[in-house]
Amino acid sequence: MFYFLVVIAVLLLGYAAVLVSFVRRGKKIPPTAYLGLAVLNGLILAAVLAFAVAR
Repeated sequence: MFYFLVVIAVLLLGYAAVLVSFVRRGKKIPPTAYLGLAVLNGLILAAVLAFAVAR
């Protein structure tokens, strides 16, 4: 479970870096990007809660 959390956290950081690069280049962030960010955040939140309950 811990490795799953690490993988999701790395994906979230990479995705955030891509969005930041869009903003720095002056491009608008597509609306679907917010949905993807919300899904990754929800996934890591659910995994952390499951990890905490399992311990």
